[in-house]
Formats: sequence, structure tokens, C-alpha cells
Amino acid sequence: MGRYTGPKEKLSRREGVDLGLKGERALGGKSAMERRPYPPGQHGRGRRRASEFSVRMRAKQRAKSMYGLRERQFAKLFDRANREEGMAGENLMRHLECRLDNVVYRLGLAATRAQARQFVVHQHITVNGKRLDRPSYEVAAGDQIAVKAGSSIEPMARQSTDTAGPTPAWLLADHDGLKGTVNRLPDRNDIAAPIEERLIVEHYSR
Repeated sequence: MGRYTGPKEKLSRREGVDLGLKGERALGGKSAMERRPYPPGQHGRGRRRASEFSVRMRAKQRAKSMYGLRERQFAKLFDRANREEGMAGENLMRHLECRLDNVVYRLGLAATRAQARQFVVHQHITVNGKRLDRPSYEVAAGDQIAVKAGSSIEPMARQSTDTAGPTPAWLLADHDGLKGTVNRLPDRNDIAAPIEERLIVEHYSR
């Protein structure tokens, strides 16, 4: 199945939380979550009893939608996290947060993860001075991420830094220089995401 190309905020309404898919609308108070805080569709306002399977599935879908991954990508990433030492859920969250597109977004260099992904794909972002075009690239401690000097996205990146929220503790942002540094890899307490990874683990372990 290809990447979802429909209305972005419809995904947030379906999950019942703001997934950060529309930065400007949310900042302007025009978010669909604020205007219509109920699931989309004819029966969105009705009360539906969710099964255990549905609850676990929704947890997985929420994470997929938030980080912009396809089903196969997400399943492969979970399998990798599950084979590593430690707790599978926390490993999964760390891998998701360390994706280059997410790091660009967390540094405030892009208004949304989708915009950050586009910046990376078009090689406007450098890691340690080298241009990369893989949004799934995972950063390491000490990596330097920056907007390429003279890039056409500089005005958009600066506009994003003006409205960016606080930078996570594991990252150090330099908005004036349109760059940032990975101080260390994140632990679960560093990740402000409305995701219950325990339910994702249960979904794949059923």
C-alpha cells in the first residue's frame, strides 16, 4: 500500500490526538482537531465500543501516521527493535525518533515531519557536512545536522524556527545557524509523543 495522500488532519481526528501533521493550521487555531474533536465519518460522534484488537491496532496506526511510515517500513522497524537488547517498545520509539526527518522536525528546521522529509529527499539537509536524501537515515550521537548553505529552503526553515517549540534535551539547536547537534540518543522520557508502545508490542506479539 502506498503512502497516504488524503486529508492530513483526518488522521489526527481518527486517532483523537494532534499528530502534528499541519503545523501552520494548528498554530493559527484552525486545526480540525479543535473545530471537530471527534472521529471523521457519518458515525464519528457516536459511541463505539472498541475491541482489544482495535485498541492495539489504533496504537500502531497512530505511530505510523505520526512518523509517516508505511506498513512494511513500520513492521520491519519493529522486527529490528524486537531483536535488540532491552524493551522492544522503547527500542522502537528510539529508532523512530532518530530518523533524520524527525530530527530535522524536532530541531525546528521544518514545520512538520512531512516538510522535513521533503527537505531531506531533495538534499537540502546535511549530516556532518554531507548531503543525504534518505529520511529513514538514523542519526548517531555527535552528528551535526544543518540546512545546506545557500539552499532555497532557508526562508522556510527560518520561518519554522520562529514558531518552533522547545527542543528535546537530547538535541541542541542553533536556529541562527539553521543547524543542530545530536547530544546523545534519546531515552523514552525524552520522547513527547502520544504513543503507547506497549500496545504496539502486544499487537505484533498476538
